[in-house]
Parts: sequence; C-alpha cells; structure tokens
Amino acid sequence: MTIVPGKEDGEEREDETVRSFSPRGEEDEPVDFKLVDLPGLLALWGLAVIVFLQFFTRYVLNDSLAWTEEIARYVLILVAFLGAITVARKGSHIFLEFFYRFLPVRIGKWLAVAMEALSFAFFGYMAIVAVELALNTKTKMASAEIPKSLVYWCVAAGLAAIAWYSLRWLVRKIRQRPDEVVRDIEAHALSDVQD
Repeated sequence: MTIVPGKEDGEEREDETVRSFSPRGEEDEPVDFKLVDLPGLLALWGLAVIVFLQFFTRYVLNDSLAWTEEIARYVLILVAFLGAITVARKGSHIFLEFFYRFLPVRIGKWLAVAMEALSFAFFGYMAIVAVELALNTKTKMASAEIPKSLVYWCVAAGLAAIAWYSLRWLVRKIRQRPDEVVRDIEAHALSDVQD
C-alpha cells in the first residue's frame, strides 16, 4: 500500500488501493476488484466445485450424483450474466474499434454514444423480459427442489446491473470532448497488446 498525505495537519493515511505483486516481488498494477464483482466470482468458483464433484463421483466413485449436471448448467448461466457485470463496469465489452480510426473525431464520439445508448436500451429491455420470465416461471428444477425462477431473478439482476453501468458509460461519453472519447477507445483497444 502507498502512503498518501492526509487532508489535515499533514497527516498521512494509507491508500485503499489493492495492489498485486509479481513473482519477483515487484509491484504491478492495482487490482481492479469491487464488491459488485463478487457474485460472478462466487458463481465461477461454485461452478468449479460442482464440476469437480461431478467428475469425482462419476469417474472415481463410479456413482455420480444426479443433481450436479443440471445445477452446473444453471450455474454456468449465472457465471455468464454475473461475470458480465464486471466487464460492463470496466467498459471492456468487445467491440469493433476499426471505424473509429478513420472517422472524424466528432463523428467518432457520437458513434460511440449511439452504441452505448443501444447497449443500455438492449440490456434494460432484457432485464425487463427476465423479470417477466421469473414472475411467470412456477416450476422447480428436475433434480433439486429449487425454483427455476431463482435463476431468472439472478439473470434479471445481472442484466439490470449491466444496464446501469451502460448508462454510466453513456453519460460519461456524452460529457467528454470528442477527442477524449476517441483517445479512450484507442487506449482501450491497445490495452491488451503486448510490447
């Protein structure tokens, strides 16, 4: 952690940024992890445990548990929708940035705004559809006494969170100058390219 000067009387306080360290002990970039990322991470680990349990009981014990396959299928759905919240929060959904390089900066900004508005509308609408589906689903899972609507409620929550972050990105892009929007797109496109 780094020490940052305080606001009063020259006090020092610790910065709350979580940092990662390389195997050689050098400090790397800060880890970008928020509380909203936790459900997707828990779903991923839950899926890993369920699939391992399914493998172990089927191939080692030769007597597989009946519920693992169905539950793993539903948890995989949750991994996709809850994990997408992290991607939406960071603004790192995949997109084609090729056209932004050849368009005038002003048009590039409004194209980015239009795409973000379209994303917001789509995810917002899909959240509404997921709520309707959850309200109309009265059945339980075949292998466990768990209502299927629970899965749909989680999907609806994930879609609503994605829509919320899309709205935040939309507002941000509207407020930015055109050259800042295009520069952010360019920086984002090159962020994964290795030197």
